[in-house]
Amino acid sequence: MADMVRLAGIDVSKDKLDVHVLPSGESRTVAYDRRGLAGLRRWLIGLGVALVAVEASGGYEREVSEVLEDAGLIVHRLNPLRVRRFAQLKGRLAKTDRLDARTIAEFACAWPQERQPRRDPRRERLAEHLLVRRHTQDAILDCINQLEHLRDGPLRRLVTARKASLERVRDKLDRCLVELIAEHDDLADLSERLRSVPAVGPVLATTLIALLPELGSLTRRQIASLVGVAPFDRSSGRQNSPKSIEGGRAAVRKALYMAAMVASRHNPIIAAFYERLAAKKGKVRLVACMRKLIVTLNAVVRDGTQWQQPRPT
Repeated sequence: MADMVRLAGIDVSKDKLDVHVLPSGESRTVAYDRRGLAGLRRWLIGLGVALVAVEASGGYEREVSEVLEDAGLIVHRLNPLRVRRFAQLKGRLAKTDRLDARTIAEFACAWPQERQPRRDPRRERLAEHLLVRRHTQDAILDCINQLEHLRDGPLRRLVTARKASLERVRDKLDRCLVELIAEHDDLADLSERLRSVPAVGPVLATTLIALLPELGSLTRRQIASLVGVAPFDRSSGRQNSPKSIEGGRAAVRKALYMAAMVASRHNPIIAAFYERLAAKKGKVRLVACMRKLIVTLNAVVRDGTQWQQPRPT
């Protein structure tokens, strides 16, 4: 595939796009605006580019990805850490926007990606609402922490009023998320199946729908690794460190953590599993429960059925 398909790497910044095309080596810098995107689309199509790779850069990559996907190109969103490690592997220590575009293109050529789920505007809208909800919830927690230490009456009233206002915003966002899912029968059905698992509430269900579209299409090991709850060995020579988790989708993992805490008490399967790990440290036990929970949810989505408690043997 890498020898046959012309591909382009794009380094995305706020105001401009640096592009490098392989195998021809042509490059170009365009403004990141409507006119620049239109010119970039025509240029790439004219060169016969079929695949474009961009780094996931906190949302800045979304507009260029949408424009190019609408034009019929395949867009791969890459993990920036993996791309940077690839550059270091090649001994490329310098870092400029044009050089980054070349590195992205070379990475996509050296490591052809499996076909990724096509962009779903419905899930992206859910993801935006979830992002604002997370920030709002974090602000509420900040207010709670402040109130634990404030003694001044007017300050306490000020922070209390801000906390109440933020809670109203959070509750409104929760209602919006429910309405957004209810607008689409397939998402509503998926949410119902996810929530059939004890301890899975609307926040985790919506987070999985919006931020983990691969759920149900991967193996148990793949989905655990993608979320970041798969243990990795850390041993070399005489050093034999405990296994640890690393990487993954932090927003999904955070929601999964809260659900696993509830599941360790109220989900009969997870609770029994948690008790069997009594000899382990508390955090190790909880991460194991997170892994078991996401594997269970992966199976529920894969099989297209609601969760059923296994019959006692």
